[in-house]
Amino acid sequence: MVEKSKLKIKLDEVVGTIDPNIYGHFIEHLGRCIYPGIWVSRNSKVPKEHGFRKDVAQALKAVNPPVIRWPGGCFADFYHWKDGVEPREERPHRINLWWGGVETNEFGTDEFLQFCSLIGAEPYICLNVGSGSLEEALSWVEYCNYEGD
Repeated sequence: MVEKSKLKIKLDEVVGTIDPNIYGHFIEHLGRCIYPGIWVSRNSKVPKEHGFRKDVAQALKAVNPPVIRWPGGCFADFYHWKDGVEPREERPHRINLWWGGVETNEFGTDEFLQFCSLIGAEPYICLNVGSGSLEEALSWVEYCNYEGD
């Protein structure tokens, strides 16, 4: 014998609140996500604002992500934040050990924070727990939060 099932939806009862951060996004130096997906060079003919692709910034702004995580998953394990904070022309180029190619470090901490501000998302920075140190992580936290010189 087959029993009938019922489903009762009570729209006026709140069971719980979903944390909005569950709808966050993640960007990484994988494939074309950062270059030229978010960041394009000065010489690029792609419409840009301060190096950020206008079409991508507008699309993400429309999605309204509460948080964006960077510099990634695997990539974060060998990313050293100081490589991406000097003037762009002075930033070291490194081999991207995970995805191949050369990492120019044109898109670094300041660019990430500017991008989050541009699209209205909170930044979520992943620390380097693969090849980094506790001192490096603490220095990065200080760099991002200290209001003095």
